[in-house]
Amino acid sequence: MTKFQVSTKGFNDIINITSQVKEAVDSSDVEEGMVLVFVAHSTAAVTTIEHERGVLKDLKEAVERLAPRDNNYHHNKTAGDGNGDAHVKAALLKPSLVLPIEDGKLDLGTWQQPILIDFDNRPREREVIIRIMKK
Repeated sequence: MTKFQVSTKGFNDIINITSQVKEAVDSSDVEEGMVLVFVAHSTAAVTTIEHERGVLKDLKEAVERLAPRDNNYHHNKTAGDGNGDAHVKAALLKPSLVLPIEDGKLDLGTWQQPILIDFDNRPREREVIIRIMKK
């Protein structure tokens, strides 16, 4: 298992974590299997996307439409921390991602890159856990 920290700005901040995932796979002895990528927080998520400025903006706008920051969230009333939208967005996108390993390498599509998205309403230090499994 590998862990690493990511500093984020919050507010739908997208961080490309491809190099950290590839490094973990490359340093393992697994030739065929899968890698689990997990963010250990309830207001962040991981997924894959083409890490290109236009599509990143599209993703940020899409999640904002799904769970607008200024909605009237029950969590904001009960917890008082104003990040109800962040919890909903993270639940929709999910905290984990499974990717294939083939011939000892991360097997991604041409434009796919693993990313972390931080939805919270302030900067955070996020922990990402990587677990590699043999087939």
